[in-house]
Amino acid sequence: MSRPCIIAVAITGSLPRKEDNPAVPITVAEQIESTHEAFEAGASLVHIHVRNDDQSSSSDPLRFAAVQDGVRKHCPGMIVQFSTGGRGRDPAARSSALSLGPDMASLTTGSVNFPSIVYENHPALVDDLATKMKAGGILPELEIFDLSHVHAARRLADRGLIRENPHIQFVLGVKNALAAEERVLDMLMGEAKLLFPCCTWSAAGIGRYQPLVMEWALARGSDGVRTGLEDNIRISRERLARSNSELVELAATAIGRHDRTVASAQEAREALGVPTA
Repeated sequence: MSRPCIIAVAITGSLPRKEDNPAVPITVAEQIESTHEAFEAGASLVHIHVRNDDQSSSSDPLRFAAVQDGVRKHCPGMIVQFSTGGRGRDPAARSSALSLGPDMASLTTGSVNFPSIVYENHPALVDDLATKMKAGGILPELEIFDLSHVHAARRLADRGLIRENPHIQFVLGVKNALAAEERVLDMLMGEAKLLFPCCTWSAAGIGRYQPLVMEWALARGSDGVRTGLEDNIRISRERLARSNSELVELAATAIGRHDRTVASAQEAREALGVPTA
């Protein structure tokens, strides 16, 4: 019997705007509605950023709280994951919403070049985020943008700041970071499984690489896949995605092609070791 596969939906991110794709959910109400549609289509984990009224990236705990409350009301059991990512956010504020007790939070374990900026994750900041997640019982999702990030995660585990069976996500296709190539995914997987034999893992492809990376991950038995308008606003060069739910439906179809089933919220929680809501 095949393992169910988790669909994570990254609904908003910090970059895409309404002028890029009108379907990008910006307001709290739009984010809740878009997440509910994605949940109904099969997503069992939602990755949340919040935005200011001018669409810029925000760290406002009140906005995170409102989205979380709406998701928990309308999407029973769905795993809520907050972003602690740094694009457009004051480093001192990146942990500000962790006190709200999401199920999970993203944790990038080192710095990396992005197309026009350095995505900076100072060791002291990484330690602070990991410490607060551990204290709050929040499961980190380790965001791997470079091979060195896997080894940095191992050092966190050696110090007891993360568990020995973490959930790891490989991010491929960001310009100046990890190339979207199958051999790169194999290298990362090999290193992660060597350092964390009991880890769970997924992979995210950015932009046009989203469906390709999904196929590579499924072919290698990944525990999950990631989709959503944060990473990719298009179905093809000619057409924008109509919604997050449309991207989730495509992910569910891909899972079926690999003779896997789409994980329910409860199955996702059991696979990742997230307590029942």
